[in-house]
Amino acid sequence: MSNLFTRLKDSLSSDINELLDQKEQKNPIAMLNQHLRRCEKEVTRVRELIDRQYLLKDTFIREYHQASEMAEKRLKQAEIAERAGESELHEFALKEQEDYALKAERLKSSYDSTAKQLDQLEQKYAEMQRKLKDMYLKRMELMSRENIANANNRIDRVVHPEQVFGQSFSKFEESEMYLERLEKKVNANYHHNTIDARIRQLERELEKKSGQA
Repeated sequence: MSNLFTRLKDSLSSDINELLDQKEQKNPIAMLNQHLRRCEKEVTRVRELIDRQYLLKDTFIREYHQASEMAEKRLKQAEIAERAGESELHEFALKEQEDYALKAERLKSSYDSTAKQLDQLEQKYAEMQRKLKDMYLKRMELMSRENIANANNRIDRVVHPEQVFGQSFSKFEESEMYLERLEKKVNANYHHNTIDARIRQLERELEKKSGQA
């Protein structure tokens, strides 16, 4: 049964990837926008994690100062207990001082490590932002190329329609030429049919003028 689910999962994943590839080929800018939105979310999420790391660093340094102060305080109290002859209290204060000193040392190490890691994270975050900005620029370049291609295509439709419409434009052009020939033929027939009547009228007018003279 698990093999069946695995095969179904692989098949669905393959189909989805194929659809995404087809969609990307049809509209690469839309896919780039989708990718940019995912990257923007990742940048925001990384910034939140870095800010959270700053809070942890502040906590480490605050706890370090408190542990150091307590270690120093217990050391002074151990000296007072020793001078007073309170050996049991002296030993307890020394044990506390050692614990606080170890804690302070561990906190200082954590603080230094966190500060170093934060510097590295900030550098990587800056690189991440530069990459995102590069993608914005690439999108602008792609949009510019798309605009130019669309503009050239529309210009070609007007200036060189035969290159755009191909054979269909040739048929259109042939139809136009046929209509022009048909118009010329109709006009020629009209003049042919009317020229006899016109000539007869002109003859009558000339005869009438000759009679009057």
